[in-house]
Amino acid sequence: MTGRLFRIRGLVQGVGFRPFVWRLANELGLTGWVRNDGAGVVAAVGGENWQEFARRLQREAPRLARIDAIDCTPAEVSGEGFVILASASGEVATAIGPDAAICPACIADLCDPANRRWRYAFTTCTHCGPRYTVSRQIPYDRASTSLAGFPLCTPCAVEYSAPADRRFHAETTCCPACGPQLSLLDEAGQALVGDPIAETLRLLRDGRIVAIKGLGGFHLACDARHAAAVAGLRERKQREAKPFAVMGLNVASLSGLARIGKAESALLHSVAAPVVLCPKGELELPGIAPGLAWLGAMLPATPLHLLLWHEAAGRPAGTDWLKQPSDLLLVMTSANPHGEPLVIANDEALVRLAGIADAFLLHDRDIVIRCDDSVVRATPQGPAFIRRARGYVPVPVALAEDGPTVLALGGYLKNTVCVMKGREAFLSQHVGGLDNAAAIGFLEETVEHLLAILDVKPEIVAHDLHPDFPSTHLAVHLAERFHVPAQAVGHHAAHLAAIAAEHGVDVPLVGLALDGVGLGPDGGAWGGELLRLDGADCARLGHLRPLRLPGGDRAAREPWRMAVAALHDGGLGERLADWLGRTWPGRDAGPLLTLLARDLRCPPTTSLGRWFDAAAALLGVRDVMAFEGQAAMELEGLATHHGPLTPLASGYVVRAGGRELDLSPLLAALLDGRHDAAHGAALFHATLAAGLADWALAVPGGLPGGRLAVGGGCAMNAVLMAALRARLEPAGITLLEARQAPPNDGGLALGQAWLARRASQLV
Repeated sequence: MTGRLFRIRGLVQGVGFRPFVWRLANELGLTGWVRNDGAGVVAAVGGENWQEFARRLQREAPRLARIDAIDCTPAEVSGEGFVILASASGEVATAIGPDAAICPACIADLCDPANRRWRYAFTTCTHCGPRYTVSRQIPYDRASTSLAGFPLCTPCAVEYSAPADRRFHAETTCCPACGPQLSLLDEAGQALVGDPIAETLRLLRDGRIVAIKGLGGFHLACDARHAAAVAGLRERKQREAKPFAVMGLNVASLSGLARIGKAESALLHSVAAPVVLCPKGELELPGIAPGLAWLGAMLPATPLHLLLWHEAAGRPAGTDWLKQPSDLLLVMTSANPHGEPLVIANDEALVRLAGIADAFLLHDRDIVIRCDDSVVRATPQGPAFIRRARGYVPVPVALAEDGPTVLALGGYLKNTVCVMKGREAFLSQHVGGLDNAAAIGFLEETVEHLLAILDVKPEIVAHDLHPDFPSTHLAVHLAERFHVPAQAVGHHAAHLAAIAAEHGVDVPLVGLALDGVGLGPDGGAWGGELLRLDGADCARLGHLRPLRLPGGDRAAREPWRMAVAALHDGGLGERLADWLGRTWPGRDAGPLLTLLARDLRCPPTTSLGRWFDAAAALLGVRDVMAFEGQAAMELEGLATHHGPLTPLASGYVVRAGGRELDLSPLLAALLDGRHDAAHGAALFHATLAAGLADWALAVPGGLPGGRLAVGGGCAMNAVLMAALRARLEPAGITLLEARQAPPNDGGLALGQAWLARRASQLV
């Protein structure tokens, strides 16, 4: 047998892999065939150059392909030429890929006056364009997408049928003659005269706010250099202080505003094209990211967005203009009324964005499912997710083990859904907070869509321990509908289980679950936990010294209340009046002290997030938060600007045989007026990291496998994680972090599914 049979597994269907193999084989003069089968792609290759074929197969794979494994075995290959065969019988894994940024070849088409797709806003091919957000179900073909209503014209049909063309079986391909069209409407819904792109740019330059329909939903856009427009957008959207992302043509256009290194640049130019958190530069745009050390930067990911910069550049031919800096910078923020899901439909936009947008740049291609922009941060250990959505969903997380199909519904804030199928876990796009009916409806849509595109029925439905979460209610309902068990999973156990799932950990694991708050199995408000995972079991080894919440949930939104409680309960009550008078003179601690003295409406919490709040208030950084996590983010920003400090050795105490870490001694140092807020923030981070490391290293019997997992929302703090790693690595401890999912509640569903599956295997 002189031929070879190649079996390629991974994301290799629906990404142009068969025509790639066909072109490569013909280029090398090989005979044989290629086809899809239930496991991926199979190619039979005959000829002398099969070894060169094997080398180039992985090195030159299509832009959207992901090769997990290639098996090569001897085979008998007969016949002449090389052909693409129909798919093999049986189940074919026609997985739907994520939306992908426009590829260089399509950009060249877009910018070529002689090309029939010159300045066409929906130019796409096998290597780029929408996938997830236009797909209704499998198999992934045109009839199952929102392009079904746009029959291919003759030239497009020829491209679609030609293996040598990069649009061979490109399900979303189209052109101006047969595809979707743009329109620009005013705030009353009336069409505006003129070229939609040119008129949109004119409006933006004039300081107007335009709703722009993208891949997974609308953006609200305005000129990022126009301070009044930015302030107006904040006022209309009721977004007082939460940061905005800024879109620029290229890295050169963002120079001075952000420090973009090789890692950040690679993420910005990646197929996913996410929002990338970059350290701020020496220049700052007013009102974009107030009080923070990071700027969310992004590049145009779609032809529609890129055309705005093409228009601003004077409609040049060719692509050389893409390398030049552009003065056009646009705020691109999710188009939704305050707290509601992303807007996706044209009629919906005119109603829900009334009073926010001055104009609407629309098109007639439906968005099937909402999918917000992904947000990532580059770290020395690789990209870290803040929010996982467009460009990454529904790429699965590979699992070490098989098991029953599990549907997990996540938590209350930063909600996501997870479907665990076989040896893969599919995490949904960011759904967000479930504090209104529209958001709960979005959660229901997401569940149905994910089950449809994966073509599965769950055998277990997992949910958070909290009985009143909308996600819990939906989980119970779905379990009844599918006649399967519903499994409650501890919030903080799920944080660590998500890390165990993506790292393939199948032995006991000790970890720190650090976040704002989550319901513990004892009914308490947890958030600073030292836990041990062993299979489906989770044991609490220790926790942070509890802080009381004077006024209940209100204290979680008002850091000054946490500072009062921390000082009162930490034995520093005599310094409270002086501190409050100097730092927050308008605040009256009397009612809070009464509540604390009587222990009324002061529930305890072990939350690390509340310690961050207390520190921010003590340092005069923030007394009341405009959005969740604001105080901690500003504290991190100050610590970033200051740089690392030596931890305060006396700033923490490990008590009760390692069962409690007390940070109260650090408070006295933060009250020291000799240092500014940045120094105090740096000292807080350094001392906290030292305390957490010493606490974990003191676990009886040591850390299994020399590993410590750290999850929860506080694990998104880059300063804390870097300091913690620096303390642990010299002791020979490997720090396990979330990499394929956010460490906050955005990854909770992954951990829920992993634990529910493990629990089922014990029955």
